[in-house]
Amino acid sequence: MSKLTRENYIYMLLSIVLILGGYWFLRYAYKVADSMPFSQEIVLVILGTIITIFITAILLNKQTEVELKKEESIKFIDLKTDIYLQLIDYLEYIILKEDVDKKDKIKLRILGHKLAIVASSDVLAQFEKFIEKFIIVADDHEVGTKDTNIIMEELAKLSVFIRYDLIGPIDMRQGISQERLAKQIINNSDALQKI
Repeated sequence: MSKLTRENYIYMLLSIVLILGGYWFLRYAYKVADSMPFSQEIVLVILGTIITIFITAILLNKQTEVELKKEESIKFIDLKTDIYLQLIDYLEYIILKEDVDKKDKIKLRILGHKLAIVASSDVLAQFEKFIEKFIIVADDHEVGTKDTNIIMEELAKLSVFIRYDLIGPIDMRQGISQERLAKQIINNSDALQKI
């Protein structure tokens, strides 16, 4: 249980105690202060003020909790995006230099470990398929045109899962299906291979 949730429960409990205690005190104050002018109204104002303070405290704590979760979520998405872009940038580097050496393979493995920290299980499964193809292609240490096409095709499939991991819920709210996006991304990749 988080600290904010615990505080919310404490405030709610105090509010309940205050309302019940206030009710009994109010009944008593009405009987005792019946002869004094405005005493009943003053008791009601004080009781109302205290209840308002407690309700405001509960609402502010809840708002703070929501804002903290939102900020945490944004930072995590930024981290994911950064690691995904590092991977794609590094693959671009390898393909453009047309040579895969031991350092490239080690760096790719390290990027795989970074992915393991932030990526969804679907992205990790697709990355595993990508690596299997990449190992076959990079086995001779050279990345030719045919090899590039194979890597690009697998990268397109991986990009589908990365996009879905990052902004899938947004696409779903807009009525864009993952299948439609996958088809479009792969078609774009195929079309670009003809360049």
